[in-house]
Amino acid sequence: MKDEDPIRPHVYDGIAEFDRRLPNWWLVTLWGAVAFALGYWLYYHEFDLGQDPALAVEKEIREAKAEVARAAEVLDDTKLWKMSRDSEAVAAGRNIYMDATKCVICHMPEMQGNGVAPNLADAQWVHGGQPMQVMKTITDGVLEKGMLAWKSQLTPKQIAQVTAFILSKQEAPK
Repeated sequence: MKDEDPIRPHVYDGIAEFDRRLPNWWLVTLWGAVAFALGYWLYYHEFDLGQDPALAVEKEIREAKAEVARAAEVLDDTKLWKMSRDSEAVAAGRNIYMDATKCVICHMPEMQGNGVAPNLADAQWVHGGQPMQVMKTITDGVLEKGMLAWKSQLTPKQIAQVTAFILSKQEAPK
């Protein structure tokens, strides 16, 4: 009977306990967690080798808000028309437009519309054809007509690039 685990001498509430050693996997998990916590504390708090994750997130949020503010205050009709003649901005806008989950689904590759979505290649504009009006339509969408608001999925820079691509098919005012 040497293989049997001994029972502890005390009994609590009618329950006797075996006197077994903890399994190795449990001990490795325990000491691994202790070592990780100690290393984390030393790395982030004691020696300041890494940036605190909360501070990193706050920094990213500040940078994103600054980019949104820069994009909103810098753009006007004239600058968007100039962007529509810039090959890099137009190419970036075309790539976003042609993404299978974005504009091309409804407005088609040649921007002629699908019968429900309007034609973007002609000179007739349902929601205003000035550059800032086009940008506002892309940003806020037209929900009653089925167009999504893209402000939550595209950055202000990307919206400006799509606007530039659409305007590149139009004749700029003189």
